[in-house]
Amino acid sequence: MKGTDEPLEKLSRRRWIKAAGMVGLCALTGGSRLARAAPERLRIGLTPVFLDDQVSFLERWRLWFERRLGQPVSFVQRGNYREVVDLVRQGKIDFAWVCGYPYVRYRREMRLVAVPLWRGKPLYQSYLIVPADDRRSKSLLDLRGEVFAYSDPDSNSGYLYPQYVLAQAGENAASFFSRSFYTWGHRKVVEAVSVGLAAGGAVDGYVWEVLNETAPELTRGTRVMARSPLLGHPPFVARQDMPQAGYEHFRRALMGMASDAEGASLLGSLRLEGFTDASPGLYDGIARMVSRVSRA
Repeated sequence: MKGTDEPLEKLSRRRWIKAAGMVGLCALTGGSRLARAAPERLRIGLTPVFLDDQVSFLERWRLWFERRLGQPVSFVQRGNYREVVDLVRQGKIDFAWVCGYPYVRYRREMRLVAVPLWRGKPLYQSYLIVPADDRRSKSLLDLRGEVFAYSDPDSNSGYLYPQYVLAQAGENAASFFSRSFYTWGHRKVVEAVSVGLAAGGAVDGYVWEVLNETAPELTRGTRVMARSPLLGHPPFVARQDMPQAGYEHFRRALMGMASDAEGASLLGSLRLEGFTDASPGLYDGIARMVSRVSRA
C-alpha cells in the first residue's frame, strides 16, 4: 500500500483495534451522558399519618408521584415535626408536609407550595378534648391541676393553641397542669384521653373528625370540649433553594390530584378534596398566637 511499508494484514488489524476503541469510548461517554441525564430522586418529608394502612397508602402515593413527575420519589418519614422541618431547612429533603406553627417560625427558610382543601376550605381547628364521661369541663381552664396530653411541641393544634389559651388567661402554662406529656401523634392524644391516661388533650380537629368517621371506637371515649378559631391547614413546603422549575412541577402535580382518578382516590383516603394555592397571610392567625405565647 502506498505511503507505508506495513503489511495489509497488520494495517487492517490496527484499524480494527482503533475502531473498536472509538466504539468503546463512545459507549462510555454516551453512558456517562445518560447517567447525568437521569432524573434525580425527589425527597418528600412526612410525619406519621393517622391511616391504619399507611404503608400501603404511602406506596400508592409514591408511585403516583413518580408517574406524574417522571422521576424517582422517596418519602422520608420522621416521628416528629422538628426532624422533618430541620431536614427542609438544611436542604436535605426537597418538599415536606409540615404544620403551620413551624412554617410561621421558619417561613424565611422554606417556600409555601400548596395547602389541603378540607370540607371545601384550606382551614382547620384545634380541638381540646376530654374523656367522654367528663361533662363538667367546659374550657381548658377547668383542667387546672390535671394531666394533659400534647401531640408535639411544634404542632399548632396540638401544642401552640392550648399554650395560647393559657397565655390569654394570664396563666403559667408550665405550672398550670399537674403533669403534661407529648404523645408524638394526634391519634395517640385521642387514645391517651380515651383510656384515661390524661384528663384532657389538644388534637388536630381534622384528624379527630377523620378518626371519628373511620375509627369511631377511638373517638367515642372522648368529647370535644372546645374548638379554636379557623386556622390555616398544615401546608406543603419546599426547601428555600429549590429550583423554580422543580418547584412548579411539584406544585402542579399536587394541584392536579383531584382531577386524576388515582389522585382523587388517594385524596379520598385522606378525606381531602384537593390542594390549592395559598398566601403566607393564611397563617397570620397562627403568627399572632406565636407572638402572644412568646411574650408570655
